[in-house]
Amino acid sequence: MPQFRMGSTVDRLDRPSSYAMSKYKRKRRHSNSERAPSPDPMDKLANATTLYVGNLSFYTTEEQIHELFGKCGGIKRLIMGLDRFHKTPCGFCFVEYYTHQDALDCMKYVGGTKLDERIIRCDLDEGFAEGRQYGRGKSGGQVRDEYREEFDPGRGGFGKKIMEERERYADEYD
Repeated sequence: MPQFRMGSTVDRLDRPSSYAMSKYKRKRRHSNSERAPSPDPMDKLANATTLYVGNLSFYTTEEQIHELFGKCGGIKRLIMGLDRFHKTPCGFCFVEYYTHQDALDCMKYVGGTKLDERIIRCDLDEGFAEGRQYGRGKSGGQVRDEYREEFDPGRGGFGKKIMEERERYADEYD
């Protein structure tokens, strides 16, 4: 009787997410051929101790994050994502653990759970560098919030582009 090897139906947690891979591919495509090639994301994440945490409510506090994420291991540092112009929370943070295993445990047990009525997402990160705590959207927050079309009270209402269109419409027809 032939032997069949079954592949795992669960992805490894220490692999780069589709977001990280698309970022890596963009970097490679736009990099100068004279420069040394950027390292493989698998190498950077092999011992990563930092998590990127997204889809947070704008009203989630550092204390709430510390309480939830501290259940998986000792937190070395917590950096809240801020609106670049207003310096208010904008829906993401970085959680740095002391060990790689604690970061993996957190992804496994905390990622995909609810905090402040929002399903949070966790992703291994290559490590925090100064400046990454600020939103990269034109308005100072996160880019995805600028294009959001639905009302989301946990992230400040409608997206920035929708609000601009509504204001422009109101100005034209008032």
